[in-house]
Amino acid sequence: MTRTVLGLTASLALLAPLAASQAAPSQPADLVIWGGPIYTAVDARPKVEAVAVRRGRIAYAGGKAGAQAMVGPATKVIDLKGSALYPGFTDCHAHLDGIGDRELTLNLEGSKSAAEVTERLKAYIAEHHPTGTIVGRGWIETGWPEHRFLDKSDIDKVAPDQPVILTRADGHALTANSAALKAAHIGASTPAPFGGQILKGADGQPTGMLVDNAKALVAALEPRPTRDSRLARFRAAFKVETAYGWTGVHSMSVNMADVPLLEEMDKQGEATLRVYNMVDYAGAAPLFASGPRQTPDGRITTRGIKLYMDGALGSRGAALFAPYSDAPTNSGAFITQPAVMREALKKALAAGLQVSTHAIGDRGNATALDLYEEAFKADPAKGAAARWRIEHAQILRPADIPRFHADHIIASMQPSHAIGDFHFAKARLGLERLRGAYAWKSLLNSGAVVVGGSDAPVERGAPLIEFYAAVARKDLKGYSDADWHPEEKLSRTEALKLFTASAAYARFAENDLGTITVGKRADLSGFSVDLMTAPEAEIPKGHAVLTVVDGQVVYDKR
Repeated sequence: MTRTVLGLTASLALLAPLAASQAAPSQPADLVIWGGPIYTAVDARPKVEAVAVRRGRIAYAGGKAGAQAMVGPATKVIDLKGSALYPGFTDCHAHLDGIGDRELTLNLEGSKSAAEVTERLKAYIAEHHPTGTIVGRGWIETGWPEHRFLDKSDIDKVAPDQPVILTRADGHALTANSAALKAAHIGASTPAPFGGQILKGADGQPTGMLVDNAKALVAALEPRPTRDSRLARFRAAFKVETAYGWTGVHSMSVNMADVPLLEEMDKQGEATLRVYNMVDYAGAAPLFASGPRQTPDGRITTRGIKLYMDGALGSRGAALFAPYSDAPTNSGAFITQPAVMREALKKALAAGLQVSTHAIGDRGNATALDLYEEAFKADPAKGAAARWRIEHAQILRPADIPRFHADHIIASMQPSHAIGDFHFAKARLGLERLRGAYAWKSLLNSGAVVVGGSDAPVERGAPLIEFYAAVARKDLKGYSDADWHPEEKLSRTEALKLFTASAAYARFAENDLGTITVGKRADLSGFSVDLMTAPEAEIPKGHAVLTVVDGQVVYDKR
């Protein structure tokens, strides 16, 4: 059936939840699931024995006998065999194109040293014989025996003449080899752009490390994506995400040109994931002109813009009020001029677009909050209903925590950042600033809405790692200490809502998604481990067994 893109208001009317009650036995279900604990994320009835689905929506949630009465000749019955079922898990902050790209290019994730990066690059060249610029991503120097960032000399050893660009895991810095620096005309006298850094060695020459906006200096060297390569990225990303158990992704920094492509994939039945797009502000003019948009079946929604206040903690680009404890001449930097932010926020509020702003440092977060508050003064009612978000909300002054609730701002946080940053954040920030770092519980206690994501491909992107990080606040080896403020860890009920009920609210879909409730869309995630009762160390060892979107099984590994 041919589908067309509708305006969001009309589309939401079509997608309003059915006024359904428990279905009668004379109306067989399309799908029935039982055979393991089923958690609803509904406080009044947190657990049921069975779920039945009809026409893509939940038709029944209750005892097994009631679901049994709905089994007809054509009903698909799924036995969980002891695995656990939940409302569909949504990754509230990921980069869908980057996830796909990680699968298709040189993946440096998990490299234990600069020397290993060199060896992986050497092996990649030998296997693929790439022409043009070689690109890769995923290295992070934390724990490396070299105790430094990746350097151009590490790359030059195996690629002295071919341009190579290797991006750090956080996406906020990269290292280019000598050939790439030469091709981009970057030398000792090249000025860094606003919001960017060109790191230099003792000899005054660039080390190859380009931070934040300085990355643009080599952007022209990277391969230009084609329609086929973009399709390949999204197909790979859909496959990876559904296999992890995600039913939806809030995709950040989206290229507006990819929105029609995703909508076309939905039209062709290829969108196995529910995607909520936040478009990069630099290319968002078409979205400002059209307003929010959504495909008829609700799989692809584009409703907001993505802005960047500052950089990342690992590459010392996050904007701090005081210098980094391990770099006393550096306090980070803003990526976007406050004046540009101010104009963007004004336009977004007028256009009815949601805003997501990347902010990591305490100064970055405080300034983003200031700018939001300033924008809302023009129309307080619109501001209260806007559901604007701060992405990461990572390092906060304790005094700024209550402002999220007071200003109706959503804190979109990634629990795995806390365990990923555990072994270097103390050195970057010192003990005092850790009091407001990764403060999930304090934000919840203040009344703020907190949602959970992974920031993949910055992190691995597995929902069970994110859940574990939220409830354990330990690294994957089970280690933490008192300096890491264990009082900030969440209960399992709180953690579940980060990825389900609150995730739905953050995309204006709380009436349609987020809980196992009759009438809501049948987005469901099944895992081999019972997240609500298993020992915390067992949580990240589990895996997805079932992913259901709109009542359709898109992944089954029971």
